[in-house]
Amino acid sequence: SEWVWVSCACVCVCETAAHLKVCPQGFSCCTLEMEEKLSQQSRTDLKAPVSQLSANLQSTFTQRHQHFDKFFKELLSNAEKSLNDMFVRTYGMMYVKNAELFKHLFYNLRRYYTSGATAVHLDAVLADFWAELLERMFRLVNVQYEFSDSYMECVSRHTEQLKPFGDVPRKLRLQLTRAFVAARTFTLGLALIPDVASKVSAVSASPSCVRAAMKMLYCPYCTGQVALKPCKNYCLNVMRGCLANQADLDTEWNNFLDAMLSLAERLEGPFNFESVIDPIDVKISDAIMNMQENSMQVSQKVFQGCGPPKATARSRRSTKDSGFPGRFRPYSPDARPTTAAGTNMDRLVTDVKKKLKHAKKFWSTLPDTVCAGDRVAQGDECWNGTAKSRYESVVLGNGLANQVSNPHVEVDITKPDVLIRRQITVLREMTSWLKAAHSGNDITTDSEEGSGDESGSGCDSPSCDTDKDIYFSTTTPVRSRVGKPEDKSSGSVQQGLCSLPLVLAGLVLALLALYAR
Repeated sequence: SEWVWVSCACVCVCETAAHLKVCPQGFSCCTLEMEEKLSQQSRTDLKAPVSQLSANLQSTFTQRHQHFDKFFKELLSNAEKSLNDMFVRTYGMMYVKNAELFKHLFYNLRRYYTSGATAVHLDAVLADFWAELLERMFRLVNVQYEFSDSYMECVSRHTEQLKPFGDVPRKLRLQLTRAFVAARTFTLGLALIPDVASKVSAVSASPSCVRAAMKMLYCPYCTGQVALKPCKNYCLNVMRGCLANQADLDTEWNNFLDAMLSLAERLEGPFNFESVIDPIDVKISDAIMNMQENSMQVSQKVFQGCGPPKATARSRRSTKDSGFPGRFRPYSPDARPTTAAGTNMDRLVTDVKKKLKHAKKFWSTLPDTVCAGDRVAQGDECWNGTAKSRYESVVLGNGLANQVSNPHVEVDITKPDVLIRRQITVLREMTSWLKAAHSGNDITTDSEEGSGDESGSGCDSPSCDTDKDIYFSTTTPVRSRVGKPEDKSSGSVQQGLCSLPLVLAGLVLALLALYAR
């Protein structure tokens, strides 16, 4: 945007004037009243280019935030629909009767994405899902027996030793945690950019700054030199004085953007939300097939450790009646949606990285951006504050500390702007969240109860680019059954179950077939 150069139509003859407060004393066609009006106009003209540049920045990152947010949410919706379609097609009513377990999982995943660990502890949600899945499947696989709650507690308590779902829960938990933490923190970072820009650009100019702008922009009019523009270096000194506080934001601003760029690379690689969420149905189906193939051995080990279960009338049924009626079809990439929100992760990240790099040093370069093009004049044919001549003063550096000897703007370097200092603190805090997310940890709230130490892999090395077992070393939490008595038969469980190399996983859908018959 251009400064508004107010036309000064002198209806009176220019004469010597000693009454002006801002412009040079002497030959002038301005009255004191005109000078006051021009001073008011200069306040608007000073703010206009800064507001426009800030508005462009806000618009750019508001759009990117909306794109990422919509993309992540649609990925979750697509994944839930894909799982539902796949399981209905394979198991029919068997799945339908237990569908709420999977719906509840996706409901909590959405809550975590939108509200964070204050609403949902991701590790606990996933642990509860697998524990509930195990309980339902185990009952269905062994429908000829009757199990008390305390007996099922015995089974649940030693899920880690049994490994009923193979390696799937452990890997999926860490993959989901890292991907969700990265995605959520990155979108928070994108949302912060326009918020900070809006607040910082709203900082009002000081009276000294307005006075300096008036002298730079409109005093040439009072001398009859309407087309004369300020010297570039003169403009730089005025604007660096007026935007000294904003320039001090730049260090934390750049640190924040570097952290955003670093996390963006994680989203392209090992923490790719799309590559984790899109095939989640296939990963769960792998766990179910593990259970299907090992259900008999798993049941035998459980009976050895937790004691023999009580038989029911169903025990008279033939073993043929408890067979598993179907298997998951092989994963077919062609049958799955390839995008969400009309795009994909690679495109989104590539685009936003360019915008993030372009936004670096935004605040420290504002004076240079404003004092450019048609707003200023080069060489000696320019307004230097007193006459049409070369500007001789040294151009000062950016920031509050460099303005102690500003020749045009009186800046109190001992009184930083409170609003901008607050935004510096906000940026510093967000940067720490981004760095934690880069390592797979969520510290975006103080009420996480240590989730920053538990969530994610903590991996912060090049080896994170491959899916190695180093990621999967964290023990899955075990769901506790509060207030339920412990079965006496479980006293020797640890000894009986510790060494079980089992995969007791996929029969949440298995013996539902028996109930459906």
